[in-house]
Amino acid sequence: MALPWLQREGGPAWQPLALCLSLPPMALLRAAAAGLRRRRRGAPLPLFLSALSPPPPPPSPGSCSDGPSPVARCGDIFAPLRRRRWPHPPRASPYVGRGVLIPATLWHSSPLSTSSTGNGSTGGDSSPPPAPPTWVDRWVPPAGRPYAMLARLDKPIGTWLLAWPCFWSITMAAMPGELPDMRMLALFGCGAILLRGAGCTVNDLLDRDIDNKVERTKSRPFASGVLTPMQGVGFLGVQLLLGLGILLQLNNYSRILGASSLLLVFSYPLMKRFTFWPQAYLGLTFNWGALLGWAAMKESLDPAIILPLYTAGICWTLVYDTIYAHQDKEDDLKVGVKSTALRFGDSTKHWISGFGAACIGSLALSGYSAYLAWPYYPFLAAASAQLAWQISTVDLSDRLDCNRKYAYLPSAKKCVC
Repeated sequence: MALPWLQREGGPAWQPLALCLSLPPMALLRAAAAGLRRRRRGAPLPLFLSALSPPPPPPSPGSCSDGPSPVARCGDIFAPLRRRRWPHPPRASPYVGRGVLIPATLWHSSPLSTSSTGNGSTGGDSSPPPAPPTWVDRWVPPAGRPYAMLARLDKPIGTWLLAWPCFWSITMAAMPGELPDMRMLALFGCGAILLRGAGCTVNDLLDRDIDNKVERTKSRPFASGVLTPMQGVGFLGVQLLLGLGILLQLNNYSRILGASSLLLVFSYPLMKRFTFWPQAYLGLTFNWGALLGWAAMKESLDPAIILPLYTAGICWTLVYDTIYAHQDKEDDLKVGVKSTALRFGDSTKHWISGFGAACIGSLALSGYSAYLAWPYYPFLAAASAQLAWQISTVDLSDRLDCNRKYAYLPSAKKCVC
């Protein structure tokens, strides 16, 4: 029977609900089940919510969008009980992505995207993405930024590569059961920053005519014309003067040994013009701190400990700098400079695997000669595992991957120190 009080007080908005409640229960259930089967994606709203929604417009006579069904023949009285269909999104959506809606502007500006937006091309681009702003861009005044870039202060990995051999020898020279001399570690850390900056200044001064022809180096201060050679020479003098102040804090034996390293620093940039082994010469230069750190602590050199340590550093440099040189091998061929990347060619992984094994073996021999305790060797094993992973997984034809693996290599030696 009908419910007149619902019709009277609710008005026309309550009439569909009154009509539904007046049907027999079984007919109501069958109609609801039929509607659910047709609407796979829909779900009936709660009864009290459906009653609050306005009634649908009356269907046109003789037609029903849902096909012939008991509900359609009744004038689609269950329309308020079904969830409304939302319209499909427009075809030209400002969001792209799969699974997650990502604004198109963020997608195209993301460094992970390989699509080109400058010319509308959708093909892959092997060139590296723009580098994010560094602390030099944020904190150094504009007048000092070219000098900070010249000293590579925005790329501290080179400083770590120069400092680790110093830290190795200082740590090995410490007395058994004692921590290494923190003052000496701080002095050598500051010296690594200054000497690395001086070496980069010399390198850029001598290579300024080559750097402007290489894609990776054409933005350097001298190659781009931001700094003049005279400004570079003045900056080099300041760095060497500050380095001299650190060197004078050491003993006389270390002063002579440290001053002799300048010959290697100034001559290294010329090696790529004469030999395919400039990376080996860089190993002699960058690992001089292994000799200097021990001399600063002991005022002498112990060949049984220091020579294997120095050899390990040279082999390690041959590994990481050969990987690094594969970024520029095409440009090196054009400008006529040499590198171990060109010398080894397709056999690069065999060569650097051998150098990696020699590095780990020399470190083990040096630790054994220094009577280091057993914890040294598990850490050395961890370093060798990471080094093996980096060598085996590097893609030498991919500049980005070469740079990535080069950046990971110093972390392998953190396990040793």
